[in-house]
Amino acid sequence: MAASTELCIDVNGTEVWLQGQGEEVILMLHGWPDTRSLWDGTVAALEDRATCARLTLPGFETGPATTSLDAMCQLLRQVVDRISPDQPVTLMLHDWGCIFGYEFALRHPARVARVVAVDVGDHNSGVLLREWGAKEKLSVMGYQLWLALAWKLGHHLSENLGTRMTRAMARWLRCPSDAGRITHKMNYPYAMQWFGTAGGLKQAAPVQLPMPLLFVYGERKPFMFHSAKWLGQVAAQPGSAVQGLPCGHWVMISRPEAFHARVRAWLWGEA
Repeated sequence: MAASTELCIDVNGTEVWLQGQGEEVILMLHGWPDTRSLWDGTVAALEDRATCARLTLPGFETGPATTSLDAMCQLLRQVVDRISPDQPVTLMLHDWGCIFGYEFALRHPARVARVVAVDVGDHNSGVLLREWGAKEKLSVMGYQLWLALAWKLGHHLSENLGTRMTRAMARWLRCPSDAGRITHKMNYPYAMQWFGTAGGLKQAAPVQLPMPLLFVYGERKPFMFHSAKWLGQVAAQPGSAVQGLPCGHWVMISRPEAFHARVRAWLWGEA
């Protein structure tokens, strides 16, 4: 079968790439330190049944140095209205894409039919914070503050230093992304989290989605980005489901066949 062509449209200065012929539109959002290419394999696995849309988060490669939570939700609304004006979309989210995508879904529930989220759940809940022990809290604080500081240094002092710090952490965390494309610019969400940059993330709503959610997570990590209580709530919600896979944070890279099979089964009832 010939590879489908990819169409690029511009939405308020952000490139959005569309591939596939299906009526269902899936908007894919990546996290740190990735770009839209994170979803290459997923697009190939789903494009026969869906139109897959993806973008690189603003600021990660081009665009503003930071994007506030409000501005991100506004951009996502513009993208969704452009790519699927007459019907709600399915969101597919990973890492920071989860945090921004959840907030968009909660603010604009009529524009989101369902959500597939990977590895980040109730990130801002007190329950999750209480489930982490001292070791987990120190680990999370350590890598996130390092990246927030790398952004600040790269932005205000030395781009080279900020990027070197970022790539060092990416190596330590075994990120599968192309190291040559990783820069300090991708760290601004951590500066939002820890320094309140661009208005911070304190106004992000609790992750309790009104639409069906498939939550897939890696089981082999030093700490989880979701609480056991939240996982149980999602599993008990009619139409929603949870799935752990034997891998780390980048589920779609480490276990592509299992991930894509689970997604297709949930979306379209395929055995």
